[in-house]
Amino acid sequence: MEIDNLTAAERRVWRAFPRGEAVDFREGADEDPAEGGSWGPERTVRAQVVRALLLDGPQQDGEIASLSLAGARITGRLDLQYATIDHPVRLRHCHFDEAPRCYAARLRELNLSESVLPGLVGHAVHVDGVVRLTRARCRGVVRLGGARISGSLYLEGAEVAAPDAEEPVLQLNQASVGADLWAPGLRTHGQIRLNGAVVAGSFNLNDAQLGNPGHAALDAETFAVEGDMLLRHAEVRGWMGLRGARIGGRLDLSYAFFSHPGHSVLRAGSATIGELWLRKAPPMEGALNLRRAQLDVLLLEPESVPDEVLLGDLTYTSLTPHEPAERRLPMLERERDGYVPHAYEQLTAAYRRVGDDHAARLVQLAKQRRHRRTLPWYGRLWGLVQDVTVGYGFRPLRAAGWLLSLLALGSVTFALHHPQPLKTGEAPPFDPVFYTLDLLLPVISFGQDSAFAPRGGYQVLAYVLVLTGWILATTVIAGVTRTVSRQ
Repeated sequence: MEIDNLTAAERRVWRAFPRGEAVDFREGADEDPAEGGSWGPERTVRAQVVRALLLDGPQQDGEIASLSLAGARITGRLDLQYATIDHPVRLRHCHFDEAPRCYAARLRELNLSESVLPGLVGHAVHVDGVVRLTRARCRGVVRLGGARISGSLYLEGAEVAAPDAEEPVLQLNQASVGADLWAPGLRTHGQIRLNGAVVAGSFNLNDAQLGNPGHAALDAETFAVEGDMLLRHAEVRGWMGLRGARIGGRLDLSYAFFSHPGHSVLRAGSATIGELWLRKAPPMEGALNLRRAQLDVLLLEPESVPDEVLLGDLTYTSLTPHEPAERRLPMLERERDGYVPHAYEQLTAAYRRVGDDHAARLVQLAKQRRHRRTLPWYGRLWGLVQDVTVGYGFRPLRAAGWLLSLLALGSVTFALHHPQPLKTGEAPPFDPVFYTLDLLLPVISFGQDSAFAPRGGYQVLAYVLVLTGWILATTVIAGVTRTVSRQ
């Protein structure tokens, strides 16, 4: 392209390029690029001029050429498909009439910060440095699927909206980011797709507003991030999918708001997460799905638990903060799948790891009571008897109390009505207390029950004492054994 064919604004950019000088057409720092459609020729640069500069622009010995342009209106389509660009591309505070195309291009750096674009086509783009879309406003789809970015991808304060698009508005599926994906304050109106993407650093979505009500706001199936994934103070309307995702650090949902009523709002089934933080946040409007997830640390405040959870096969090593069992158990009652024994076992194990055996017993007792509701009527009746009498074996003192009561009943009854000796003249002196103990205790024998035989209703009482003695004594022994083993 000959310089004689350029406008005054384009000649200014052309002459600055070989020296890497910045060209700024802005008349004030508070200008809004959204109004760039009305900017005149004095600050208009054709996309074909930008393309010609980047592909075959003039060079100057001893200088590093680069394109650094601000406050310009870019007319036409900037088409860099399959191009190899050795110069940094900085087009900040610019207004694009058409979406730039960087499909499968190789770039050194791409900076479109605070610009207004009708979209961006960058599938399979390779960027050796960073990509900056800081506070950029995209009125169409941003396509970065399969992109390879050696540095960070910056989207802080950016806005991506494509009201009429049927596809995800921000596409990062199968993308690879060599450092951080930095997007605090990001605003999207439509789906973000991160399926299969890999981030070597952290993913920051603090204060973000992700909106796609009734549909996926963030779909990140099999997404992998080596550091943290942060959504503190974020607002997500629509569901967030993390099925099969791998988060090396923490997934921080503190102070965040999630809304997808009537459906699962956070879908993290089969995910592997270092730490999951759900604290200081209102209950999710929708179900929390952690089926088959594996967590090292689950930081979950009871007040932040939604009305429905799915916890089948969820495993975690540590549960914090430490709360009484009475505050944790309602979460298990909210299980959408009904009775899930594994969830009770996980909670029991968490309490035992911190030495809270009392809470662990309460969880096991609640498990038995919850299981009882799934049984037929006769099973529920028998379970109720076990619960009232011995607390399913987790109330050994209650069993001991029943034993003492039966001992008193038997002792008084048989003291008033001595049973007849089996062999007259050979029986030892009758003792009602030790006779009742012989009936109640299944192992110890004082020689009384084998020497005397009650008759009639007293024989029925003896049978009842033998049967209940077996049950209650076994319960007491089991309780003592558990206590000794924990010591």
